[in-house]
Amino acid sequence: MKRLRNFLKRSNRSKILLLTALILLTSIRFGLLLLPFRNLLKLITLISEGLLHKIAVNKVSLGQIVWAVDVVTRYMPGGAKCLARALTTQVLMNWCGYKPELRIGVSKGETGTFEAHAWIEYQGRVVIGYLQDLPRFVPFPSLEGVNI
Repeated sequence: MKRLRNFLKRSNRSKILLLTALILLTSIRFGLLLLPFRNLLKLITLISEGLLHKIAVNKVSLGQIVWAVDVVTRYMPGGAKCLARALTTQVLMNWCGYKPELRIGVSKGETGTFEAHAWIEYQGRVVIGYLQDLPRFVPFPSLEGVNI
């Protein structure tokens, strides 16, 4: 009940941002389960640059976007993996006029197992998905401009 009261006390802009992040993160999580990654990226590109982009709410700061994704992740059953969080952040940033770069990197873990991590960069800075040992992940080439 306290969480609901806290939510209701927020500004309309914050409520819309949180609800939008919730819908996006939920949809992207399902998309990652149900669709081939290539198809999901096509759909995300359409959503990011299509009609919704033109009617997006006023520009929101990067901090507010990351805050919304973090809050929604906390209350999402099972949380959300880095790729779903990064893709959600990417869409929100695109809607707000930023040009994010999705980065996906791979590494061998301490036990020799394959590990992957996704993060978003903006102007050379990690916006979401920062890890202290992020440099150990070798990023794939950028997907920017790749015909998906």
